[in-house]
Amino acid sequence: MPDPILSPDRLRVFFDGIWSEPRLSHPEGVAVGPDGWIWCGNQDGEICRIAPDGSRIERVAGTGGFLLGLAFDGDRALYACDLRHAAVFRLDLAAGTLARLQAPGLRIPNYPVVDRQRGRLLVSDSHDSARPGPGIWSFDLSGGQGRLWCGADFAFANGLAMRPGEAALYVCETFAQRVSRIGVADDGSAGAITPFVTGLPGYPDGIAFDAAGNLLVSLYEPSRILRVDGAGSVRVLAEDPTAHVLCHPTNVAFDGTRLFAANLGRWHITVIDCDVGAPPLWRATA
Repeated sequence: MPDPILSPDRLRVFFDGIWSEPRLSHPEGVAVGPDGWIWCGNQDGEICRIAPDGSRIERVAGTGGFLLGLAFDGDRALYACDLRHAAVFRLDLAAGTLARLQAPGLRIPNYPVVDRQRGRLLVSDSHDSARPGPGIWSFDLSGGQGRLWCGADFAFANGLAMRPGEAALYVCETFAQRVSRIGVADDGSAGAITPFVTGLPGYPDGIAFDAAGNLLVSLYEPSRILRVDGAGSVRVLAEDPTAHVLCHPTNVAFDGTRLFAANLGRWHITVIDCDVGAPPLWRATA
Protein backbone atom coordinates (compact mmCIF):
# COMPACT_ATOMS: atom_id res chain seq x y z
CA MET A 1 0.00 0.00 0.00
CA PRO A 2 1.50 3.40 -0.96
CA ASP A 3 2.26 6.02 1.64
CA PRO A 4 -0.95 8.10 1.90
CA ILE A 5 0.90 11.41 2.27
CA LEU A 6 0.54 13.05 -1.13
CA SER A 7 3.42 14.85 -2.77
CA PRO A 8 3.12 18.65 -2.99
CA ASP A 9 2.67 18.52 -6.77
CA ARG A 10 -0.71 16.85 -6.24
CA LEU A 11 -2.02 20.00 -4.56
CA ARG A 12 -2.64 23.07 -6.67
CA VAL A 13 -4.71 26.22 -6.83
CA PHE A 14 -7.79 25.35 -8.88
CA PHE A 15 -9.13 28.89 -9.08
CA ASP A 16 -7.55 32.09 -7.78
CA GLY A 17 -10.26 34.63 -7.06
CA ILE A 18 -8.28 37.52 -5.58
CA TRP A 19 -8.81 39.72 -8.66
CA SER A 20 -11.72 37.91 -10.31
CA GLU A 21 -15.14 39.43 -10.83
CA PRO A 22 -16.85 38.55 -8.61
CA ARG A 23 -14.00 38.15 -6.16
CA LEU A 24 -13.73 34.90 -4.26
CA SER A 25 -12.97 36.27 -0.81
CA HIS A 26 -12.38 33.90 2.08
CA PRO A 27 -14.48 30.96 0.86
CA GLU A 28 -15.76 28.55 3.51
CA GLY A 29 -18.19 26.32 1.61
CA VAL A 30 -17.54 24.25 -1.50
CA ALA A 31 -19.72 21.71 -3.33
CA VAL A 32 -19.74 20.08 -6.75
CA GLY A 33 -22.98 20.83 -8.57
CA PRO A 34 -25.11 18.73 -10.93
CA ASP A 35 -23.91 21.04 -13.73
CA GLY A 36 -20.32 19.87 -13.12
CA TRP A 37 -19.29 23.33 -11.87
CA ILE A 38 -17.64 23.91 -8.50
CA TRP A 39 -19.92 26.00 -6.29
CA CYS A 40 -18.73 28.12 -3.39
CA GLY A 41 -19.59 31.16 -1.31
CA ASN A 42 -17.72 34.24 -0.14
CA GLN A 43 -17.57 36.72 2.70
CA ASP A 44 -20.09 38.98 0.96
CA GLY A 45 -22.78 36.30 0.84
CA GLU A 46 -22.41 35.66 -2.88
CA ILE A 47 -23.17 32.17 -4.17
CA CYS A 48 -20.72 31.57 -7.00
CA ARG A 49 -19.86 28.77 -9.37
CA ILE A 50 -16.53 28.01 -11.05
CA ALA A 51 -16.22 26.32 -14.45
CA PRO A 52 -15.06 22.67 -14.36
CA ASP A 53 -11.73 23.66 -15.89
CA GLY A 54 -11.24 26.54 -13.45
CA SER A 55 -11.33 29.11 -16.27
CA ARG A 56 -13.96 31.49 -14.90
CA ILE A 57 -16.32 32.30 -12.05
CA GLU A 58 -19.95 33.42 -12.13
CA ARG A 59 -22.22 34.95 -9.49
CA VAL A 60 -25.48 33.02 -9.17
CA ALA A 61 -27.21 34.67 -6.19
CA GLY A 62 -26.49 36.51 -2.98
CA THR A 63 -27.69 36.78 0.61
CA GLY A 64 -25.79 39.89 1.66
CA GLY A 65 -24.32 37.91 4.55
CA PHE A 66 -21.34 35.56 4.99
CA LEU A 67 -21.72 32.09 3.52
CA LEU A 68 -20.58 28.96 5.28
CA GLY A 69 -21.42 25.36 4.23
CA LEU A 70 -23.25 24.34 1.04
CA ALA A 71 -25.18 21.19 0.04
CA PHE A 72 -27.09 20.17 -3.09
CA ASP A 73 -30.41 18.34 -3.04
CA GLY A 74 -29.88 16.60 -6.38
CA ASP A 75 -30.60 18.99 -9.25
CA ARG A 76 -33.45 20.63 -7.34
CA ALA A 77 -31.87 23.03 -4.89
CA LEU A 78 -28.75 24.32 -3.21
CA TYR A 79 -28.79 24.93 0.54
CA ALA A 80 -26.44 27.54 2.00
CA CYS A 81 -25.71 28.40 5.63
CA ASP A 82 -25.30 32.10 6.38
CA LEU A 83 -23.39 33.37 9.40
CA ARG A 84 -24.61 36.99 9.35
CA HIS A 85 -28.29 36.12 9.04
CA ALA A 86 -28.12 33.05 11.33
CA ALA A 87 -30.18 31.30 8.70
CA VAL A 88 -30.23 28.66 5.99
CA PHE A 89 -31.13 29.72 2.46
CA ARG A 90 -32.56 27.53 -0.29
CA LEU A 91 -31.72 28.35 -3.90
CA ASP A 92 -34.17 26.81 -6.36
CA LEU A 93 -31.93 25.75 -9.24
CA ALA A 94 -34.66 25.83 -11.87
CA ALA A 95 -36.28 29.12 -10.92
CA GLY A 96 -33.18 30.83 -9.55
CA THR A 97 -35.13 32.06 -6.52
CA LEU A 98 -33.68 32.30 -3.03
CA ALA A 99 -35.78 31.57 0.08
CA ARG A 100 -34.92 31.81 3.76
CA LEU A 101 -35.73 28.82 5.97
CA GLN A 102 -37.14 29.62 9.40
CA ALA A 103 -35.77 28.13 12.60
CA PRO A 104 -36.19 30.20 15.78
CA GLY A 105 -33.25 29.59 18.09
CA LEU A 106 -30.72 28.71 15.39
CA ARG A 107 -27.52 30.63 16.22
CA ILE A 108 -24.59 29.71 13.94
CA PRO A 109 -25.78 27.44 11.12
CA ASN A 110 -22.50 26.07 9.84
CA TYR A 111 -22.90 23.08 7.55
CA PRO A 112 -25.88 21.35 5.85
CA VAL A 113 -26.21 17.75 4.72
CA VAL A 114 -29.16 16.38 2.75
CA ASP A 115 -30.77 13.22 4.11
CA ARG A 116 -32.90 12.48 1.06
CA GLN A 117 -34.02 9.07 2.43
CA ARG A 118 -35.88 10.86 5.24
CA GLY A 119 -36.77 13.99 3.27
CA ARG A 120 -34.82 16.40 5.41
CA LEU A 121 -31.84 18.70 5.69
CA LEU A 122 -29.63 18.38 8.77
CA VAL A 123 -27.68 21.48 9.82
CA SER A 124 -24.97 21.89 12.45
CA ASP A 125 -25.28 24.81 14.86
CA SER A 126 -21.86 25.90 16.10
CA HIS A 127 -23.68 27.79 18.87
CA ASP A 128 -20.72 29.56 20.51
CA SER A 129 -16.95 29.34 20.12
CA ALA A 130 -16.42 29.85 23.86
CA ARG A 131 -18.70 27.12 25.21
CA PRO A 132 -20.42 23.92 24.03
CA GLY A 133 -24.07 24.03 23.08
CA PRO A 134 -26.77 22.45 20.94
CA GLY A 135 -26.82 20.99 18.40
CA ILE A 136 -28.11 19.64 15.07
CA TRP A 137 -31.22 21.06 13.37
CA SER A 138 -33.61 19.45 10.91
CA PHE A 139 -35.53 21.08 8.05
CA ASP A 140 -38.16 19.34 5.94
CA LEU A 141 -37.07 19.39 2.30
CA SER A 142 -40.66 20.09 1.29
CA GLY A 143 -40.70 23.28 3.38
CA GLY A 144 -41.72 24.29 6.85
CA GLN A 145 -40.04 25.51 9.99
CA GLY A 146 -36.85 23.90 11.25
CA ARG A 147 -36.57 22.18 14.61
CA LEU A 148 -33.80 21.01 16.89
CA TRP A 149 -33.11 17.38 15.98
CA CYS A 150 -30.24 16.63 18.39
CA GLY A 151 -30.15 18.81 21.50
CA ALA A 152 -26.86 17.50 22.90
CA ASP A 153 -24.04 19.96 23.53
CA PHE A 154 -21.19 19.97 21.03
CA ALA A 155 -17.87 21.82 21.19
CA PHE A 156 -18.51 23.97 18.10
CA ALA A 157 -20.41 21.57 15.82
CA ASN A 158 -19.05 22.07 12.33
CA GLY A 159 -18.78 19.84 9.24
CA LEU A 160 -21.22 16.95 8.79
CA ALA A 161 -21.18 13.76 6.72
CA MET A 162 -23.23 10.61 6.25
CA ARG A 163 -21.60 7.37 5.11
CA PRO A 164 -23.68 5.59 2.42
CA GLY A 165 -25.56 2.62 3.84
CA GLU A 166 -25.02 3.61 7.48
CA ALA A 167 -27.69 5.08 9.75
CA ALA A 168 -25.48 7.69 11.37
CA LEU A 169 -24.41 11.31 11.16
CA TYR A 170 -20.78 12.27 11.70
CA VAL A 171 -20.04 15.72 13.10
CA CYS A 172 -16.83 17.70 13.60
CA GLU A 173 -16.40 19.18 17.05
CA THR A 174 -13.77 21.73 16.23
CA PHE A 175 -12.61 22.84 19.66
CA ALA A 176 -12.74 19.34 21.13
CA GLN A 177 -10.47 18.20 18.26
CA ARG A 178 -12.66 15.21 17.52
CA VAL A 179 -15.28 13.78 15.20
CA SER A 180 -18.36 12.27 16.86
CA ARG A 181 -20.94 9.83 15.52
CA ILE A 182 -24.67 10.26 16.12
CA GLY A 183 -26.72 7.14 15.55
CA VAL A 184 -29.99 7.53 13.64
CA ALA A 185 -32.89 5.46 14.99
CA ASP A 186 -35.41 3.65 12.79
CA ASP A 187 -37.90 6.49 13.29
CA GLY A 188 -35.28 9.03 12.18
CA SER A 189 -34.63 10.47 15.63
CA ALA A 190 -31.15 11.08 17.04
CA GLY A 191 -29.67 8.09 18.84
CA ALA A 192 -26.54 7.50 20.87
CA ILE A 193 -23.57 9.85 20.46
CA THR A 194 -20.15 8.22 20.51
CA PRO A 195 -16.66 9.52 19.71
CA PHE A 196 -15.41 8.29 16.32
CA VAL A 197 -11.92 9.78 16.46
CA THR A 198 -10.39 11.91 19.21
CA GLY A 199 -7.15 13.75 19.84
CA LEU A 200 -6.86 15.01 16.28
CA PRO A 201 -3.62 16.91 15.54
CA GLY A 202 -5.40 20.20 14.93
CA TYR A 203 -8.84 21.75 14.63
CA PRO A 204 -11.24 19.88 12.32
CA ASP A 205 -13.64 21.82 10.14
CA GLY A 206 -14.93 19.78 7.18
CA ILE A 207 -15.38 16.07 6.53
CA ALA A 208 -16.19 13.80 3.59
CA PHE A 209 -16.23 10.04 3.03
CA ASP A 210 -14.37 8.49 0.12
CA ALA A 211 -15.51 5.40 -1.77
CA ALA A 212 -13.42 3.12 0.44
CA GLY A 213 -15.20 4.32 3.59
CA ASN A 214 -12.32 6.46 4.85
CA LEU A 215 -13.24 9.77 6.43
CA LEU A 216 -11.29 12.75 5.16
CA VAL A 217 -10.99 15.57 7.68
CA SER A 218 -9.82 19.08 6.81
CA LEU A 219 -8.00 20.85 9.61
CA TYR A 220 -8.48 24.59 9.82
CA GLU A 221 -5.24 24.76 11.79
CA PRO A 222 -2.67 23.55 10.88
CA SER A 223 -3.44 23.52 7.14
CA ARG A 224 -3.74 19.83 6.33
CA ILE A 225 -6.12 17.06 5.29
CA LEU A 226 -6.32 13.85 7.32
CA ARG A 227 -7.52 10.39 6.32
CA VAL A 228 -9.22 8.33 9.05
CA ASP A 229 -9.93 4.67 8.31
CA GLY A 230 -12.86 2.65 9.65
CA ALA A 231 -10.88 1.64 12.74
CA GLY A 232 -10.14 5.25 13.61
CA SER A 233 -6.49 5.21 12.54
CA VAL A 234 -5.37 8.70 11.50
CA ARG A 235 -2.87 9.52 8.74
CA VAL A 236 -1.97 12.81 7.11
CA LEU A 237 -3.14 12.80 3.49
CA ALA A 238 -1.99 16.26 2.45
CA GLU A 239 -0.48 19.28 4.14
CA ASP A 240 0.99 22.67 3.40
CA PRO A 241 3.40 23.95 6.09
CA THR A 242 3.57 27.29 4.27
CA ALA A 243 -0.25 27.74 4.38
CA HIS A 244 -0.12 28.88 0.78
CA VAL A 245 -1.86 26.32 -1.43
CA LEU A 246 -3.81 25.04 1.58
CA CYS A 247 -4.57 27.96 3.89
CA HIS A 248 -7.00 27.21 6.71
CA PRO A 249 -9.01 24.68 4.67
CA THR A 250 -12.61 24.40 5.72
CA ASN A 251 -15.11 22.37 3.67
CA VAL A 252 -14.05 19.65 1.22
CA ALA A 253 -15.94 18.02 -1.66
CA PHE A 254 -15.16 15.09 -3.97
CA ASP A 255 -15.62 14.92 -7.72
CA GLY A 256 -14.17 11.51 -8.51
CA THR A 257 -10.53 11.46 -7.41
CA ARG A 258 -10.39 15.26 -7.33
CA LEU A 259 -10.91 16.69 -3.85
CA PHE A 260 -11.79 20.38 -3.70
CA ALA A 261 -11.03 22.40 -0.58
CA ALA A 262 -12.16 25.91 0.35
CA ASN A 263 -9.55 28.11 2.02
CA LEU A 264 -10.96 30.53 4.55
CA GLY A 265 -7.55 32.15 4.93
CA ARG A 266 -7.20 33.17 1.28
CA TRP A 267 -9.04 33.78 -1.99
CA HIS A 268 -8.88 30.47 -3.80
CA ILE A 269 -10.16 26.93 -4.12
CA THR A 270 -7.60 24.12 -3.94
CA VAL A 271 -7.82 20.84 -5.83
CA ILE A 272 -6.06 17.71 -4.58
CA ASP A 273 -5.47 14.66 -6.79
CA CYS A 274 -6.29 11.67 -4.57
CA ASP A 275 -5.72 7.93 -5.02
CA VAL A 276 -9.23 7.17 -3.73
CA GLY A 277 -12.17 9.42 -4.50
CA ALA A 278 -15.97 9.46 -4.41
CA PRO A 279 -18.85 10.67 -6.57
CA PRO A 280 -20.09 14.21 -5.89
CA LEU A 281 -22.66 14.28 -3.10
CA TRP A 282 -25.48 15.61 -5.27
CA ARG A 283 -25.69 12.19 -6.98
CA ALA A 284 -26.68 10.56 -3.68
CA THR A 285 -29.72 12.84 -3.49
CA ALA A 286 -30.65 12.88 -7.20
